[in-house]
Amino acid sequence: MERSLLIKPKMDDEYPTAVRGEGVYIYDAAGHKYLDGSSGAVTALLGHAVPEIIDAMYNQSKSISFTYRSQFTTDAAEQLAQKLNELVGSDTDYWSFFVDSGSEATETAMKIAIQHWQEQGNYRKNKVLSRWNSYHGITLGALSMSGHLERRKRFAPLLDELPSISPPDAGLAGAEELDQAIRRKGADNVAAFIAEPIVGAAGGVLIPPAGYYERIREICDHHQVLFIADEVMTGIGRTGRMFGMDHWGAEPDIITLGKGMGAGYTPIAAALVSARVMEPILKGTQSVMSGHTYSANPQSAATAVAVLAYIEKHGLVERSAMSGLYLLDKFKALGAYCPLIGEVRGKGLMIGIDLTADSAVNRPFPKEMGVTAAFVKKARDNGLLVYPAAGASGGDGDTVIVAPPLTINQEEMDELVRLFKKTAAELQQEYSINAVTALD
Repeated sequence: MERSLLIKPKMDDEYPTAVRGEGVYIYDAAGHKYLDGSSGAVTALLGHAVPEIIDAMYNQSKSISFTYRSQFTTDAAEQLAQKLNELVGSDTDYWSFFVDSGSEATETAMKIAIQHWQEQGNYRKNKVLSRWNSYHGITLGALSMSGHLERRKRFAPLLDELPSISPPDAGLAGAEELDQAIRRKGADNVAAFIAEPIVGAAGGVLIPPAGYYERIREICDHHQVLFIADEVMTGIGRTGRMFGMDHWGAEPDIITLGKGMGAGYTPIAAALVSARVMEPILKGTQSVMSGHTYSANPQSAATAVAVLAYIEKHGLVERSAMSGLYLLDKFKALGAYCPLIGEVRGKGLMIGIDLTADSAVNRPFPKEMGVTAAFVKKARDNGLLVYPAAGASGGDGDTVIVAPPLTINQEEMDELVRLFKKTAAELQQEYSINAVTALD
């Protein structure tokens, strides 16, 4: 091609052309090999070109790939809804509303939460509160609920000011802020509170302490506010449990899923809605006011069923927990003698690594230096893909996420750490000359 007409994330950047994936590796047109240390955007849960998933996709395509949800249901969509309800493992049933992306899932959850109260005649409860240093999607409704400063600022005039409380690294005191936030808004105006069990892109794997979500649940119940767990990134085994919320003893009213559901093989996401939330809708209009053309299409549903079956068959949730401990220890050991590496934190195969100007005092680089972007690019040049995240502080600071496919083996994990170390050493050498003056 003479020129590209494809709108890419950075129009002035040059991107390699991916031509093949195999296991935890991606190969480009020039023959270069990349270890997919971030599962793309924390998505390719099983790695690439898994034969069982390809077979399931092919078999479904031979029967029917698309039906419109207002005209038909399909066995694939029904099976997927049943399986997800089984995986939640609650005493109550969870209904599934299937969409095509995480942004659509969280926006659907917002709409269902508001409709839950409307069906009971309460039209004032229409706000969904959230936390700063959070990310729930790029559509306007989802972005309104997001506390991701960089992604909000361009569209700020169009957004509702819904982020209200501190991120989870504020600890239990941050959870207590929800009580005050609801009181300030007025409980009669608040439909729900949404939170990522573990914050991903907006904070680089911020993990709440024990008891955090139990207290959130108590506050929501006290004020008659629904609790939405945004599991788009943490769900389906990523954190070493089937759901991120499984690390705490609190049950959400609505769960959103995405990324790992299709594992990169198909666009699919879901809002899982508890029977308690569905009850007034079923007794009322019997229709959820949301939906998209490709919602619950059988091609994507059958693919997701195959992904979940593969995860269970190969014990990948348990493997994620064990591999995560191995990698976490490796990165913490690396940080002990690499000044560029600051705090390392994670659960399962979701690990956040701060990049610091002085790890001894956790001093961040100024945001304008673009250290995260520089690290991601240099890592790619070295054959390693990692995921950029906003600094945990929400201001200055740099963080990357390591989140390889759950299928990664020990030899591949060692290679990942080696490539990360090589990248850190090269960047550290560059900034030892250029960054010291700027930082002091």
